[in-house]
Amino acid sequence: MKITLLTGKTFDLSKHLDFKIKVVHSKRAKRLTLRIDEMERLPILTVPQRCSEKKALAFVEEHQDWITNMLAKLPKSKKIKDGSQISFFGQILTISHHPELRAGTYIEGTKIIVCGNKEFIHRRVIDFLKKQAHERLLELSKAKARLINCEINSVCIKETKSRWGSCSSKNNINYNWRITLAPAYVINYLISHEVSHLAHQDHSKEFWACVERLCPDYKDGRKWLKIKGKELYLYI
Repeated sequence: MKITLLTGKTFDLSKHLDFKIKVVHSKRAKRLTLRIDEMERLPILTVPQRCSEKKALAFVEEHQDWITNMLAKLPKSKKIKDGSQISFFGQILTISHHPELRAGTYIEGTKIIVCGNKEFIHRRVIDFLKKQAHERLLELSKAKARLINCEINSVCIKETKSRWGSCSSKNNINYNWRITLAPAYVINYLISHEVSHLAHQDHSKEFWACVERLCPDYKDGRKWLKIKGKELYLYI
């Protein structure tokens, strides 16, 4: 991972380390700092402008045991396999693998049928969920928008690390696909939040009043995301 110095020179920490690390160059930082990004499952090194390669590397090596211990404490990632159960738009679905079939991936009752080789189950289910997420979130968002006499230009599904959703001034809404794995009332809150931005491009009292109109229990959904939202990132 390269770091650009104040002089314009660069150096690469990766050649000295046997693990991945993300480097953030900050004009505001006054000292070197380390933290663990739970969603990306990576150590983050923040580097001030005036910093030498030797100093940055020594700092990371000094804290290598801390990095190892903190990463070890993170919950293990979840792999979707035959028999796994997931919540999708509030419905519990069971993964059912059928290698003999050649019909792709689809929902049948309370099951997600997955065809093909066993080693591709996880990726095929994730790809299927993303496609379904776009169709359903678009439909649900349009329905909410009609309640406040607004129109949506487009809905896009993203693989974001820090935001659950966003709404642009051009009425384009983006959603993190993982929100579909949350409880139904949480999904309802997020849709209401983003749709309310069609009418209020801020977080004013009027905006939150609009959110409450669309989702009376929005505070519960908001609280769930703050406390448990990171658990959805275990599906990688």
